Amino acid sequence: MTEHQHHHSTNISTRGTSWRMAATATLHCLTGCAIGEVLGMIIGTSLGLHNLATVVLSIALAFVFGYALTMRGVLRAGVSWRAAVGIALAADTVSIAVMEIIDNTAMLAIPGAMDAGITSGLFWGSLAASLVLGFVITTPVNRWLISRGKGHAVVHTSHQ
Repeated sequence: MTEHQHHHSTNISTRGTSWRMAATATLHCLTGCAIGEVLGMIIGTSLGLHNLATVVLSIALAFVFGYALTMRGVLRAGVSWRAAVGIALAADTVSIAVMEIIDNTAMLAIPGAMDAGITSGLFWGSLAASLVLGFVITTPVNRWLISRGKGHAVVHTSHQ
């Protein structure tokens, strides 16, 4: 096999794997983001916080839960706590940031969603739609990061 054929063959197999890995990484990110996002929106809305305060709380909690989920798995693999923090920051920061920008922008853009209250279908439907949109837009970002050995690729190379 020539070098060109080998490079081309590697790219073909990596493309398929890369999208699967990106979707898995994004689903992992979505889990942490959704826990924090939903909790922040419930707390902020229930307490009658201003929209900006609710969004800031949601973002903060999304980062906390997103990093915590990554660290849990890395720590189970025997990595030190300090190293696990670094891995979580490297693996998840861009993914969580993109997801949070997308889903909070969507929540703010949907008329009445932030003011609908937690018993409203508009609130829950908007929140679900914003998280789905965040997943769809963040997946290609994660694919790009993983293809360059960044993002969630850091988790996989850190404890194999």
